[in-house]
Amino acid sequence: MFLFFFLCFFSNDLWSQKKSDNDSLLVKVDTVKAKFKKARRVNLDPNAPAKAAFYSAVLPGLGQAYNSKYWKIPIVYGALGTSMYLYINNNNEYNRFRDEFKRRLDLGLDGPPETGEFSNLTNQALIEAQELFQRNRDLALLISVGLYALNIIDANVDAHLQQYNVNEQLTFTPKIFQDPLNFSTSVTLSITYNF
Repeated sequence: MFLFFFLCFFSNDLWSQKKSDNDSLLVKVDTVKAKFKKARRVNLDPNAPAKAAFYSAVLPGLGQAYNSKYWKIPIVYGALGTSMYLYINNNNEYNRFRDEFKRRLDLGLDGPPETGEFSNLTNQALIEAQELFQRNRDLALLISVGLYALNIIDANVDAHLQQYNVNEQLTFTPKIFQDPLNFSTSVTLSITYNF
């Protein structure tokens, strides 16, 4: 009760900001000088991604060379070479089994011959082998086309990303933090942007 009366009688003094007619507001302006580092000027070429994609389409790996990512060239040729090797190998095997099946049909053989490379295979086994190697050949061709397209996309995206200013003023670093109370460690990510 005492606090209520105290606040009621002395509430006039509680207003800390009171404006009178002859009061003037004085504002002191401090000048702040900021030091800015001069950002390096990057010459942006809007045609660079299209050039890189075109070069990679003409010759796989040339777009990566245009982007100065020379370490990607062996990966491109290794991936394309492996998929083309699988295509050629499966195509040769398919042709071998198909030729043998055609030879048997031309000779009128219902079963395997007594001698030869395919003497232990029936006609049904030859058909199944043809289907297997044909499916593997088609899959290898599809993978080759996909890797060729991926080569072009990689060159294009890499050329786009080279046009962004990435420097040490913007960092994204992991840090290991040890809790002082229970000494448990935790990994945190720190995002820093310096002006």
